[in-house]
Amino acid sequence: NEAKKNVKKVFKQSHCDAVKLESNGKNSNILKNLVKSGIPVMGHIGHTPQYKGKFKPQGLNKDQQKKLIHEAIKIENAGAFAIVLECIGFNAAKKITQSISIPTIGIGSSSVCDGQILVVDDLIGLSGFYPRFVKKYVDLEKILSNAFKRFRNDVIKLKFPTKSNTY
Repeated sequence: NEAKKNVKKVFKQSHCDAVKLESNGKNSNILKNLVKSGIPVMGHIGHTPQYKGKFKPQGLNKDQQKKLIHEAIKIENAGAFAIVLECIGFNAAKKITQSISIPTIGIGSSSVCDGQILVVDDLIGLSGFYPRFVKKYVDLEKILSNAFKRFRNDVIKLKFPTKSNTY
């Protein structure tokens, strides 16, 4: 009830279309209740930052694979419309994708998922967090650092603001 109350408040205030719920292996009832109340929910398994402190790949052995497949099926049965697979080994991600009918969205879980996501700050080089699955498409940190240095130097040398930058 507490989760439903909080989600409904955020849902109303943010005008979002859905919520993503990380799984701790025990919250499928929360997911089911949210869906029953009309809130679309995307599940999330594998590395779940809210529940796992240390970053490490998941589903690399048979026992972990079975657990993740079972968890994915529970999430699907609870009514999720899709599920994020984060940092899950290739074989486990493939088996999960084949075992459920809802779309799998991979983040560090190989190309066998139905779709892919990356955190924007990782993609543009601003996060400082670069696990193997992150591909930087631009190094904005370098570009921004250069811009900040130029701004600082212009201020120090009294080249900014100039008369054209003043009202």
